Amino acid sequence: MSGTAQIGVTGLAVMGRNLARNFARNGYTVALHNRTVARTHELVEEFGGEGHFIATESARDFVAALERPRRLVIMVKAGEATDAVIAEFAPLLETGDVIIDGGNAHFEDTRRRERELREQGIHFVGTGISGGEEGALEGPSIMPGGSEESYDSLGPMLEKISAKAEDGAPCVTHIGPDGAGHFVKMTHNGIEYADMQLIGEAYQLLRDVAGYSPAQIADIFRTWNTGRLDSYLIEITAEVLSHVDASTGKPFVDVVLDQAEQKGTGRWTVQIALDLGVPVSAIAEAVFARSVSGHADLRDASRHLTGPTARRLGADEAAAFADQVEQALYASKIVAYTQGFHEIAAGSERYDWNIDLGKVASIWRGGCIIRAAFLDRITSAYEARPRLPSLLADKGFAEEIAAAQGDWRTVTATAVTRGVPTPAFAATLAYYDSLRADRLPAALTQGQRDYFGAHTYHRTDREGTFHTLWGGDRTEVES
Repeated sequence: MSGTAQIGVTGLAVMGRNLARNFARNGYTVALHNRTVARTHELVEEFGGEGHFIATESARDFVAALERPRRLVIMVKAGEATDAVIAEFAPLLETGDVIIDGGNAHFEDTRRRERELREQGIHFVGTGISGGEEGALEGPSIMPGGSEESYDSLGPMLEKISAKAEDGAPCVTHIGPDGAGHFVKMTHNGIEYADMQLIGEAYQLLRDVAGYSPAQIADIFRTWNTGRLDSYLIEITAEVLSHVDASTGKPFVDVVLDQAEQKGTGRWTVQIALDLGVPVSAIAEAVFARSVSGHADLRDASRHLTGPTARRLGADEAAAFADQVEQALYASKIVAYTQGFHEIAAGSERYDWNIDLGKVASIWRGGCIIRAAFLDRITSAYEARPRLPSLLADKGFAEEIAAAQGDWRTVTATAVTRGVPTPAFAATLAYYDSLRADRLPAALTQGQRDYFGAHTYHRTDREGTFHTLWGGDRTEVES
């Protein structure tokens, strides 16, 4: 078999199939491979008219169908399955060939695989792909890592199949070496968790405090989607809330079991943030909120717990409260993104990736799940100040939060007094207040640590490291 395919895809479940179709629709000849051969032929039979596919039945034939340098996309389950596919194909490849992992791999696995394959002369590109099955077909946001040389070969193809922002820019950029792409995709998903939790809390407040129905809340979200909250998640929230269950005639959200599942990237974001010492409280609370929802036994056992009886607002009060919730949602959203970009910056520094935060924001403007109008603002903020320490240090965002914080505090306080759980709203506000505080109780915490563990402390009035001998006359000594 002569090597005529510019790209190959192995693993033809929904994401892999749609990505292969996307390449073909954009004029590339695509080699296809799947462990179950029937799936390969089914794709060609059903979608062969969309472009040029080469169906193969063995790993050797698949590799032989690819032109040099070979570009091979793996779309299989992360973990052992990915390692197994690499072990199968790597011996068939040659120096300069490229393996692209498009799954949600842990970035440390990507770093290991990149290092091992580099020793064999093979480029390994851990690539975050966001947009779900529709994005894979119509144009996703793409976050490739790996070497500069690999991007020279692969980049133009990814740019062609990617989503395009409103200004026409492709939603893909070379993120950085080894695991940088999968790290950024992981953090994208962490921000997504926070965004979804904040939207859920806004919905709950509008329903339990303002007394709106799901259909009415859908209309509110549609209105919000015409302004600064314009985003994919706000858009689909309105669609979900307006949907009526066909079999019962009830609002769809009332027949769905209130137990949210998760696949792991949100947890990874929090775990790595802990390792990096980066506070991502909004993301953490979103992860824990899903965990709480899933512990049905604990919730059932707690039905006896008491709380305030919520009094629903009158029509005029409800409308004013909805406006306040919009302010709180926007301010909390800024903080959640601030925390996510802080984690990317810390990871970039730790692993020497040199990630351009402005470019990351720019490629999230289209295709991905968290695509939103205000990502243009984030892009501009980092372009103006590439070393911006925090989005809250940007004058524009700081002014908007200052304008929103009165309502933000009112909404959070209302949630507490009405007994409506809003962990992400509360966490983002606490983060904001922590950053602006003159003094934090960490001074007391450090004193306690020195008392029970001789962990030492620093002083505000002079340099050095100190320890107090807490017994007797409590003498201070310099360590």
